[in-house]
Amino acid sequence: MNPDEHRQEIESIARGMGAVLLGVADLGEVTDASGEVPLSGLTTGISFAFRLSDVVLEGITDHPTRTYQYHYRQVNLLLDQIGLRICAHIQGSGFRVFPVPSSQIVDWENLKGHVSHRAIGRLAGLGWIGKNNLLVNPDYGARLRYATVLTDLKLPADQPMDDGCGGCKRCAVACPGGAIGDSPEAFDLDKCINTIDTIRKKPNIGSHICGICIKACAGKCDYRADSNTQ
Repeated sequence: MNPDEHRQEIESIARGMGAVLLGVADLGEVTDASGEVPLSGLTTGISFAFRLSDVVLEGITDHPTRTYQYHYRQVNLLLDQIGLRICAHIQGSGFRVFPVPSSQIVDWENLKGHVSHRAIGRLAGLGWIGKNNLLVNPDYGARLRYATVLTDLKLPADQPMDDGCGGCKRCAVACPGGAIGDSPEAFDLDKCINTIDTIRKKPNIGSHICGICIKACAGKCDYRADSNTQ
C-alpha cells in the first residue's frame, strides 16, 4: 500500500468502529511522560474521536452523574479497541506503532497521560485548544473523547485549525470552580482539580471526572459572531 491507501484503510477502520473524526499530524520526536515507552522515530500521530452522547451529557447539572461515569469508561474502552485495530493494520504492514491508552494517567500531579491527546488532535486538524483547556471541534465542540496512535508509517498529514472560540464564554460561565478564564493560558488546573475532587463526591463518583464544561460546549455555533456569548 502507498501512504494514501494506508490512510484510507485506517480511516475505514476507525469510522467503521464508531469514530466521527480522524486526522493525522506530522510530529517531531515525542517523549513518553512515563518514561516506559520508546517513542523515538514514531513521528506520525493519528488522532481519532468518538462523540459523547448528548443525552448523557444533558443529565449533568452541578456534578457528574453515575451514568456519565459509565459512559465515559465505555467510550474509553472503545477508543482503545479502535487504537488496537489500527495498530494491527500498521504493525501487520511492517511498521512500528504505539496505540496510546485513551485514559491512562501516568503523572497524577499534573493529570497527564503518555502523550497529550489534545495537543496531537490539534496538530492533526481536529480542533483548537479552547478556554476550557480541551480540544474544541467546530461541529461537536468539546463533546468528544480522543485517542492517539503513534507510528513511523508516513501518512498524508492535516493542518491545524485556527482558534474558533472567539468571545464565547459558555464553559467559563458553567465552571463551578472558576477555573476557566479568557484564554487557554488563563486556565487554572489547580482550581479544576480541586473542584473535581469536591463535586464528584456528591454522587459518590470514583473516577476523576466532571463533564460540566464539556456539556456547555456543544459546537455547531458561530463562536465569532457574538463576543458576549454566555
